[in-house]
Amino acid sequence: MKALARLNHYLLKYWLRLLLGTVFIVLSNLYAVVPAKVIRIAFDHIAAPGTVRLDVLGRDLLAGLDMPMALLMLGGVIVASALLKGVFMFFMRQTIVIMSRLIEFDQKNEIYAHYQRLSAAFFKRNSTGDLMARITEDVSRVRMYLGPAIMYTVNLVVLFILVIWNMLEVSVTLTLYVLIPLPLLSILIYVVSARINARSEEVQRQLSTLSTFVQEAFSGIRVLKAYAKEDEWTNEFSRETDGFKHVSLRLVKTNAFFAPAMIMLIGLSTLLTVYVGGNEAIAGRISAGNIAEFIIYINMLTWPVAALGWVTSIVQRAAASQQRINEFLDSTPDIINPSKEPLKVKGDVRFENVSLVYPDSGIRALNGVSFHIEAGTSLAILGRTGSGKSTIAALLARVYDATSGRVLIDGKDIRTINLDDLRRQTGVVPQEVFLFSDTIGNNIAFGVAGGADQARIELAATRADIHDSIVNFPEGYETRVGERGITLSGGQKQRISIARAIIKEPSILVFDDCLSAVDTETEETILGHLRQLMAGRTTVIISHRVSSVRNADQIIVLDEGRIIEQGDHTTLLAAGGAYYALYQKQLLEDSPN
Repeated sequence: MKALARLNHYLLKYWLRLLLGTVFIVLSNLYAVVPAKVIRIAFDHIAAPGTVRLDVLGRDLLAGLDMPMALLMLGGVIVASALLKGVFMFFMRQTIVIMSRLIEFDQKNEIYAHYQRLSAAFFKRNSTGDLMARITEDVSRVRMYLGPAIMYTVNLVVLFILVIWNMLEVSVTLTLYVLIPLPLLSILIYVVSARINARSEEVQRQLSTLSTFVQEAFSGIRVLKAYAKEDEWTNEFSRETDGFKHVSLRLVKTNAFFAPAMIMLIGLSTLLTVYVGGNEAIAGRISAGNIAEFIIYINMLTWPVAALGWVTSIVQRAAASQQRINEFLDSTPDIINPSKEPLKVKGDVRFENVSLVYPDSGIRALNGVSFHIEAGTSLAILGRTGSGKSTIAALLARVYDATSGRVLIDGKDIRTINLDDLRRQTGVVPQEVFLFSDTIGNNIAFGVAGGADQARIELAATRADIHDSIVNFPEGYETRVGERGITLSGGQKQRISIARAIIKEPSILVFDDCLSAVDTETEETILGHLRQLMAGRTTVIISHRVSSVRNADQIIVLDEGRIIEQGDHTTLLAAGGAYYALYQKQLLEDSPN
């Protein structure tokens, strides 16, 4: 229950609904015990007419009635009690169950908002399937605790108090005999609850594994088909589902033990009622109607007590799920926004002896890197795969913080300025393009607060050399791109990503090897359009092609996280080093023989 204590602030938020629900539970149970009393009166009235009374507001409703009319009157009271009980049960569900749905809504929003605040490293450590399972399946299990579990628990407590109170009024001796099985029931619940909790955690872990497997299969369906792996992955899916079935059946078997055991104990109480009650009636201490009344009381307790096992299972599973949710909610972001002070970025960028070791892998991506980009100028970064080029882009957007050294924006440490404003005024075209399952127009306008008009969208698409391709689609800019842009080619996705970055006209532009999927001719066209946009803006171009970077104001060449050469195109060619060798190699590759 420690994990579930995290939900108490939600219960306080909806305390009025919880209070009204409790009131309705009490009222419904008050009318639930009426039929037992009426049946006792009916039995005693048949056995000895005129010796019992049915008092309502101080008036005996049986006075002056013959036997058929008296029994009809008693039946009417039972029907009226059942109707009133049903009405209050309806209100009970309308308050408590709806409260659980409202809390489910709030909790999903809380988890999603927390996901948004967490740093990129968190999403590298956790699979998408596991993240999805915690915000869907785990929250649903918690809702069952907040709704049905609380409702049935309160109902059991109230009904138990009312029934035991009425039983004690009839016969203390018979009540004590009837309650003999209850300690056995408590021991049973205590022993089995621990097993239910362990089984529930196994089920949730296996469900997360299964969700991750399915998500990867759907995301990588083109790769699966390309390698003809459908049957192999179908068999693997069967093995994963078999594992889920196995742990689920273990939980079901444990739960299945509850109901029969409880019904058996309730049946034992009924036998004791008939036997002990019969002896008490023979001795004249109670009437035959009291025996019937006791049997009804026991049957009234059958479902709530039997449901205790079900409620226990719900609570244990909810506790396991909430524990998993708490693990994420207790995760703190590595990168936080330190300031809310409005920031206007001019674009002066300076790296001072910057090093970065990735926290999860321990890989040193940068080692003592220093350079300065004056506002409005451009910097190109070349290097082999793994040399640290994309790491510089990540540091500029403050996806990571430097392990040592400083990154300065307009002379201020990037760790002290308004992070939201910095990112709003920085346009990043990542190496791995991600497009949302939306229209092409909305994907391009994504970075503009409040959206962008059609003319602005088309201008950005033209600058990215994608406008002509878009208008040739049947639905033009209203074409939906599919999940992750699956309906587009790699080059089309890259150019839409470029349009998305440049439409907001940022102060700092970062192109992270974003032209790798286009041919040289298209690259030249895009760069020609971008040069007009780059004028007066700080631009960082990361590439493995010399053709993409030769017009930059300065160029740095990275190798194993260090700058090995620095200068402009002419200077670096004259030096005859790594840049010159790369340039000559690419000239040979591009030559027509």
